[in-house]
Amino acid sequence: MSDRLDGWAAANLPSGRAWDISTAETQSIPVQGTTQSMPAQGTPGVPTKPAPYRRGEETVSAPTLTPTPEPTPTPTVRRRAPKEPLSRRRRIIRLAIVTVSALLLASGSAYVWADTQLNREVDLGKSPDRPPPGKGTNYLIVGSDSREGLSEQARKNLRTGSAEGRRTDSMMVLHTGSNGTTMMSLPRDSWVTIPGFLRPDTGKTFAPSQNKLNAAYSMGGPDLLVSTIERNTGLRIDHYAEIGFSGFVDVVDAVGGVRMCVDRDIKDPKSGLDLQKGCHTLDGAKALAFVRQRKQEAKGDLGRTQNQQKFLAALADKAATPGVLANPFAAFPTVRAGLDTLIVDKDMGLRNLMSLFEAMKGVTSGDGRQLNVPVANPNLRTSKGSAVQWNVTQARRLFDQLRNDQPVDIAPPTP
Repeated sequence: MSDRLDGWAAANLPSGRAWDISTAETQSIPVQGTTQSMPAQGTPGVPTKPAPYRRGEETVSAPTLTPTPEPTPTPTVRRRAPKEPLSRRRRIIRLAIVTVSALLLASGSAYVWADTQLNREVDLGKSPDRPPPGKGTNYLIVGSDSREGLSEQARKNLRTGSAEGRRTDSMMVLHTGSNGTTMMSLPRDSWVTIPGFLRPDTGKTFAPSQNKLNAAYSMGGPDLLVSTIERNTGLRIDHYAEIGFSGFVDVVDAVGGVRMCVDRDIKDPKSGLDLQKGCHTLDGAKALAFVRQRKQEAKGDLGRTQNQQKFLAALADKAATPGVLANPFAAFPTVRAGLDTLIVDKDMGLRNLMSLFEAMKGVTSGDGRQLNVPVANPNLRTSKGSAVQWNVTQARRLFDQLRNDQPVDIAPPTP
């Protein structure tokens, strides 16, 4: 036995290397040229402790070590802390932000819708021989006696008559510029030169002629009216806006009526107007009667133009208030009310209309003037009946001041 185990002697110490020998397997160790199998642990006479590695010819396979797997970390679940209840102030601020956002969205939608509904049928660019552009902006505001949109009963109630077609009932040039706003009325019976024109429906050509201003509209519509006004004033019209009876009544009703004050009793059987001296809130029907009546005016048509200026400025003041323009639910009925009979030029947008209303509102607040074209003879006898003759010298001076955007020094009409 000692001969077998002499190779395990402690004399030959290992060089720092050692084998881990499993006791579950049999280790073959060459001794003196003979291979001797050693039994597994528990066999008598065989050491159970691992033997040191011995230099020599013996070959031992290293056992395969299985690494111990890393422990899987347990995921950490984070729970949100409970929200603190909003304070009353924060709730009010949040509600205000949501409300303002909704109003802006509604206002923008109403704005876009109204802009697409404008009836842009007047092409100012096709008028021949137009004056050169001046300084500032000139709006031509026309009130027509169109009955479009009125039922038979409405025509009877408003006493508009049953005439078909469209005629001008009022004409104004609104000039805006660096020297404020000037609202100048052009009497419909003004004696003017109507330029030659071609009537599209008949193909007939008409030579220039003397006639009343409203005849230009009757013969050639808005296009000939613009050409006539530009030819007789030298002012280039930048924008055109026309509204009929129905639209006028609806707009006044949409803003809740317009407050007007009169200095005497007015009773006009033809228009149906019946007002006592003092202040009144006129609804659409009464407002239409007020701007149309002239028989009770000492100055006739000139007196009527003053009433029209006065009323339109008051209407603009009511319609252009921040409460109406900033509130889409209040502005929408106002805008929609006039769209049915509102006619504008091809370059007119809703922004231009708002600028027009703001300018008219400025007239009532003192930032502008209201006047008639200077008149030499309000009762000129002509082949077309009684007409209004302009004071040529004063009128030309006024037109030059407007064209050059200079301060207007023409005396306004006396009440």
